[in-house]
Amino acid sequence: MTQIPACPQCAQENTYEDGTNFVCADCGHEWPQAATAAEEDDEAVVKDANGTVLQTGDAVVLIKDLKVKGSSTTLKMGTKVKSIRLVGGDHEVDCKMDAGNFVLKACFLRKA
Repeated sequence: MTQIPACPQCAQENTYEDGTNFVCADCGHEWPQAATAAEEDDEAVVKDANGTVLQTGDAVVLIKDLKVKGSSTTLKMGTKVKSIRLVGGDHEVDCKMDAGNFVLKACFLRKA
């Protein structure tokens, strides 16, 4: 039997299973059991264009020219970016370059 987690909204332990959901008896908050299982995975693995696993603090290189949306700036292929930071979402890599701060997709990067 799996351990029933505390309520994510009020943090009370008075929760129970109801079909495919967990329900908090104190505040009435309901959340799916599948979301709880996904949260238990510590971090999603982020891989570069070559399939190498990236970690916070790695240095990467752009593998193609990238146009910056809403600007006339283009990030050039071969630009090295030091000390990346991994973030959640569709654009996984947060970095700082001479042109500014950017959030990039890992599929346009390779580990240096």
